[in-house]
Amino acid sequence: MGFSSVAEFDEAYASVQNVFAKGTTTSKRWRRQQLKRAWWMIEDNKDRISSALYTDLHRHRQESFLSDIAMVQADILRTLEKLDEWTGDEKPTRRDLFNFFGGTVIRKEPKGIALIIGAWNFPILLLLQPMVAAIAAGCTMILKPSDMAPATQDLLLDIIPQYLDRDAIRCISAGPQEMQYILERRYGHIFYTGSASVGKIVHAAAAKHLTPTTLELGGLVPAIVTATADIELSAKHVAATKFTNAGQICLNVNHVLVDPSVKEAFITSLIKHFATFMGSKPQAEHYTHIINIRNFDRLDTLLKQTKGQIVYGGSRNRETLFFAPTIVTNLDADDALLQTELFGPILPILESTLDQAITFTRQTETPLAIYAFMQSTSEKERILTETQSGGVTFNDCTLHVIAKDAPFGGSGGSGHGYYHGPYGIREFSDLRTVTNALPAWMEGVMAARYPPYSDVKLGKLVPVVKPGFDREGNDVSNGGWKRWIVGLGVLGEAWYLGCLCCDLRGWTSSC
Repeated sequence: MGFSSVAEFDEAYASVQNVFAKGTTTSKRWRRQQLKRAWWMIEDNKDRISSALYTDLHRHRQESFLSDIAMVQADILRTLEKLDEWTGDEKPTRRDLFNFFGGTVIRKEPKGIALIIGAWNFPILLLLQPMVAAIAAGCTMILKPSDMAPATQDLLLDIIPQYLDRDAIRCISAGPQEMQYILERRYGHIFYTGSASVGKIVHAAAAKHLTPTTLELGGLVPAIVTATADIELSAKHVAATKFTNAGQICLNVNHVLVDPSVKEAFITSLIKHFATFMGSKPQAEHYTHIINIRNFDRLDTLLKQTKGQIVYGGSRNRETLFFAPTIVTNLDADDALLQTELFGPILPILESTLDQAITFTRQTETPLAIYAFMQSTSEKERILTETQSGGVTFNDCTLHVIAKDAPFGGSGGSGHGYYHGPYGIREFSDLRTVTNALPAWMEGVMAARYPPYSDVKLGKLVPVVKPGFDREGNDVSNGGWKRWIVGLGVLGEAWYLGCLCCDLRGWTSSC
């Protein structure tokens, strides 16, 4: 299927713009209906989705069902269950005079038109999961599947109009040239998953309209293995993660920083588990292949450039795009394999103490995740206090991404913004504070706010309060109770004046 034309995109943009202007998507009924129809869209097309992912990635049905299919459906059901709570108004503290009497609330309102740009490595999950959040928030949207997974792209272009509101949710196809035109338009929010290089292009285009963005990128995600780790289990978890999708995951282990005392044992265990996962055939049928020739050649070049030693794997077939899990060791910190996000099945192993591992990790762009294998509580605390990352999983990989109702996102070079659960809805929502004027009977106590100004009036509005700490930040007294007395005094005076007013007007019974 070819790319959408300029005219087709313009028509799609006008459609979603008009629907949002009418307020159709603000209805909870509309949101629930679209979410339910999205669930059935996936349910009715499970086999077609699995076949398309096999065509694009040679991915086994089990991997596709667990990731692209089951995760989206579970997300839809959870969102339906919690929709009212996650989209409901929030009430800031009622201990504040103005919040209490003004009935202040924080509304979550849809940002408008969302542009959601999917990625090829999980072309269903990474397009539809943000779509679920955008629907729940009440946005209209334009969905752009990855053109690098053409079979899945064509499937999405076929089924989305069949199940979802065609006027409010449009799916278009586009390559790099078409995206230049698409990014010129104004959106309420842009959600992009992919490489940092393209993320910068998206972010620069969004900046022209001051459009907020969510960028889910990647980076040099490390696995740090110390001498206190369960080596056998650590190796098994790292091997299983690297095996998944042939390492083509932004959250995958990019490299391992392992303590010298356990390095050989760790590598031996890695080799054993990779061999078990691959099975007896040279090219396992259940193993995912590289997405295309360009990415295959990129990985092939990196492997040829390394000065390290290949101790396992290395076999590959350009014609079928098969690239076996490959362990490379005895390499230096400046090796080609450690200078870029690999996004493939190559696994460099670098000998490193915990001090060295932390230093190395801090010298790279902030990764999307850190996987730290250790039993020591003090070592875990060092990981949390001395490093930065989008998320952390201890003694396993990627578990933080499936934590229910928890935020997932990057930091620094690995992106910004969060989604999953309530955080996705917040990402596609504007937080609008709404408050009311104080009751008219409080005008007397608030008279000091009006001109002409004076120090006496200022003193009434901003009473002198002494903090409970000195200039060095040391606590010197319990000053909190004084502030409570001031606050209660203001409320008491307001209440007295209000009741007095009511009494004078004969409204005492209503006070």
